Amino acid sequence: MKVAIYGAGAIGGLIGGHLARTGQDVTLIARGAHLTALKEKGLHIHGMSGDFTVHPKATEHAIEAGPQDFVIVALKANAVPGIADKLAPLLGANTAVVMAVNGMPWWYFYGQEGALKDARIPAVDPDGKLWDLVGPQRVIGCVVYPAAEVVAPGEIRHVENDRFSLGEASGEKTERVQALSAAFIAAGFKAPVKTDIRTEIWVKLWGNVAFNPLSALTGGTLAGICSDPDTRAVAKAIMGEAEAIANALGVKMPIDVEKRINGAAGVGEHKTSMLQDIERGRPIELEAIVGAVRDLGRLVHVPTPMIDTIYALVKQKAGLLGLL
Repeated sequence: MKVAIYGAGAIGGLIGGHLARTGQDVTLIARGAHLTALKEKGLHIHGMSGDFTVHPKATEHAIEAGPQDFVIVALKANAVPGIADKLAPLLGANTAVVMAVNGMPWWYFYGQEGALKDARIPAVDPDGKLWDLVGPQRVIGCVVYPAAEVVAPGEIRHVENDRFSLGEASGEKTERVQALSAAFIAAGFKAPVKTDIRTEIWVKLWGNVAFNPLSALTGGTLAGICSDPDTRAVAKAIMGEAEAIANALGVKMPIDVEKRINGAAGVGEHKTSMLQDIERGRPIELEAIVGAVRDLGRLVHVPTPMIDTIYALVKQKAGLLGLL
């Protein structure tokens, strides 16, 4: 199986390293000092999933890899629209593209029935290039649960969790998604094939739309936000609006909001990805996590005063810091 990892950072490198260890034909697409280290020393992974080094192919240029069976995109959501045309050399007639990306996916309405069938989401695909150049028919949805970090060029620490939920937009258990799941499982991950990947996307996004921007503004951890009655109430209000949008789109959350908040609290003194990005001076995933939900609220005529407020505040903060 030929697999290219576009964005071989923490999550992409974790996936690529494990797949390479089981003998898959893996190419890591990276850049800078990380790429140099991958070429010279290989990829070293340690932490939850063990301690090992692999030596997959590594390049900055997709054209050097050629057409693949699977392309796994593991970039920050805000970087994805910019690589739509760069994926072309990796795409053969039957190449599947696995979007291991946070937030609302650009392909969400592909094949949906009703008035929103094949609707575009400009917040995550501003110029429509992902839809037009990659094509939603290629996509396999992926909900990412592991936490990992690049601790040095060429070195990744697997912090926690080993689950990647996979699913076709159609809900079918196609040959390609089952083959991908089998490869992930052989590599040591949990990789269930979901017949309703959109619900799982919403459950993760449900927490992210509240906790990411709140932590970005306050500097608080998940435990801190959830244990303080005032910030917990703000999170609950934001999540209530998001749930109303999901319901309007035909998605029913499988748990109630208090259980979802308690689950976040149980993670402990964890800094969200948005807070980590702000602290490290990196662009934040504001549009994919908050802006797209706000826009969907307008699309289905659900008022979002709390989401609008938190979006505006974080957007200004990030803009002043140069992180948009």
